[in-house]
Amino acid sequence: MSQLNAKFIISAEKLSQCPDFNLPEFPLLGRSNVGKSSFINTLANNKKLAKTSNTPGKTRLINFFNFEEQFMIADLPGYGYAKVSKEAQAKWQKYLEEYLLNRKQIKSLIQFIDARHEIQKNDMQMREWVKAYNLPIFTIATKIDYVPRAKHNKIISDIKKVFDGDVLLFSAIDRFYCDKIIEYFANLCNTES
Repeated sequence: MSQLNAKFIISAEKLSQCPDFNLPEFPLLGRSNVGKSSFINTLANNKKLAKTSNTPGKTRLINFFNFEEQFMIADLPGYGYAKVSKEAQAKWQKYLEEYLLNRKQIKSLIQFIDARHEIQKNDMQMREWVKAYNLPIFTIATKIDYVPRAKHNKIISDIKKVFDGDVLLFSAIDRFYCDKIIEYFANLCNTES
């Protein structure tokens, strides 16, 4: 089973604090508790790398992880959190937009969708924003281990009806789709943008 060693680099609140690396970068977008931290930990085969939590909205900063000098993953605050003030949300939004629109190293955004549920309204809003700026993006459907394997292809086609681009499946439990995802990242890193 392939895996990549990864290390945490830095947390940044805004673009000016982001690390000065020239590696292809993949920001993770998704609702709180969709499994972004578990994704990072599973890919690195290190349960303690990114902090996972049952409390939505735990990630408040952009957290950067370097995967063997091949690419960087940037874990962004989840959307759909409720326990922060409107001012704090507005500030995050401004900083995140600045980062997503101006960070030169970004290869593609990744939007995480919980495979057990319909695509939510705030998922749609996020995707519309991404499309408005014509940013590259693909989708990862998480928690796929909770869905019978016979329905996996249906999950992909259901998401594709709503969202453009590729859809990959992911399970933090059995690492079943890890190889495919690592291969997909490698292919993206090797293409000229």
